[in-house]
Order: sequence, then C-alpha cells, then structure tokens
Amino acid sequence: MNPNIETFIGCDADYDQAKLVIYGAPFDSTTSFRPGARFGPAAIRHESFGLETYSPYQDRDLTDCQVFDSGDLELSFGSPRAPLDDIRARAEEILKDGKFPLLVGGEHLVTLGAVEAVFARHPDLEIIHFDAHADLRQDYLGVTLSHACVLRRCHDLVGDGKIHQFCIRSGDREEFRFARQHTDLHPFDFEGLEELTDRLAKAGTPVYFTIDLDCLDPSVFPGTGTPEAGGVTFPQLLNAIRLVSRTHLVGADVNELAPMLDQSGASTATACKVVRELILALWPQL
Repeated sequence: MNPNIETFIGCDADYDQAKLVIYGAPFDSTTSFRPGARFGPAAIRHESFGLETYSPYQDRDLTDCQVFDSGDLELSFGSPRAPLDDIRARAEEILKDGKFPLLVGGEHLVTLGAVEAVFARHPDLEIIHFDAHADLRQDYLGVTLSHACVLRRCHDLVGDGKIHQFCIRSGDREEFRFARQHTDLHPFDFEGLEELTDRLAKAGTPVYFTIDLDCLDPSVFPGTGTPEAGGVTFPQLLNAIRLVSRTHLVGADVNELAPMLDQSGASTATACKVVRELILALWPQL
C-alpha cells in the first residue's frame, strides 16, 4: 500500500511500522433519506487538522502512536456487493499483516464488508453497535443489502445474542420484535454497557465495534442522513468508547457523517474528535 497524501492528523507512520490502519469507504448508494455520507471520510481526514493530536480526555497523543492512513478506497456505485467485496478485501489485507483495521464510512452498510473479513478469522465474534437505528430490517424496499439492514446481515453471520445494540431509538415494529428475541438490545442510552464490557473483557471474546454517529443527539450532530431526536451527548459517547476499548477489539468503524448537511462544520469536527478518541482509546490494547 502507498501512503495517502493527506492523512488523518498524526497518522502518518510507515505501513510496516503501523499497528493500526485507517481505510475510508466513501459509499452511500443505499442511503434511504438524505445522501452525502460518501463525502464523510475525506472531510474527516481534511478537517482533522483543526484538532490537536493530544487528547486531554485521555492524556494521550496521536504522535505517540504508529497509525497508517491508507486513504479512501475507490468504490463503484450502484449494486452494493462489489463495494462490500472491496472493503472486505482491504480489511483482510490489514488483518493478514497483523494490524488493526479502522474503517471510516460512508453509510452504515460499509460495516458489513469489514465484519465479513473479521468474522472469517474470529467465528466467535461479537459486535457492539452504537446507533439511533436498529438496522435490523430483513429488506428495505425489497433490497437486502441496505444501510437499514446491515445489522440483520451481520446477525446472519454471528447468530443470536452476539450483537449488543445501544442508543437505539428508531425502527419499525418488526425490528424491535426481532431485536428482543435475537440481539442484546439497550434502547435510548448506554445502560448496561459497563457490565457487558466487563464480561466480554474477562472472557477475552473478540469484539467488532461499530459507531453510527447518529447515536448522538442531532442537537450535537445534525450532519447525518437520518437524524433522530433523543440521542446521547458527546461526553457520554466518549465515556462509552473508553468502556468498549477494554474488550478484545479486533476491528472497528465510524460512519454516517454527511458533512454538507451541517454547514457550520460542527458535525465534521465532532466526527474528527470521535475518531481521535477512538484511536487513542484503542492504542494501549494493540
């Protein structure tokens, strides 16, 4: 792989030396409401230079980490299977080289390609999912590969009781019925997360961590395709990220920033900070 010309701030290590690799998936072809998440990865990378590399929340600095930013994948539009295969192939390459894959989307469907790669190596995989939406539809308007179905497709892989969902506050009746029977559902907030992460950490269970940024309240994060009132605050999300980082994480992603939907730039700045804090929370475990 060649280094990206513009990297996320502080993430310019050589690939061979890196322990964590960022890869972008600028895809939003199945977005059901407001498009624009395809521009999220580039915006996060560019606007990250408005941040400091140092986090006062964690007393850690990106300059002390060896992170390689591989840039954005060049993904086709239309049928989602080909982009998902490309995402999976990049994740497989990163995993094969013994490095941690951090995907930046893009709409939430991009998670499926990464999960497919991680699940192939860790068949006992469990998933921690932060989102406003359940994403558990069997299909959306007859299409089974949609950002509205991504966690249902992940459930097809990992099975019952392996997906732990937090902040969920939107979905149709059937999705909530399915969740109550087949996933570990925690609606509205992060209640139960500390107990879950304690259990998973003690067991050494491999965990994939997916953050849909619309888990945040739209008063904090309006720049997303499907905003839902009633979300969590930014400090609550940062604390939750630190809790999840105690588990045996084997892959992660941050997705669903649509930067042009918030002309103030505040949503993009928030997304940048989430990525920084996630990397720094992960780093001691890598």
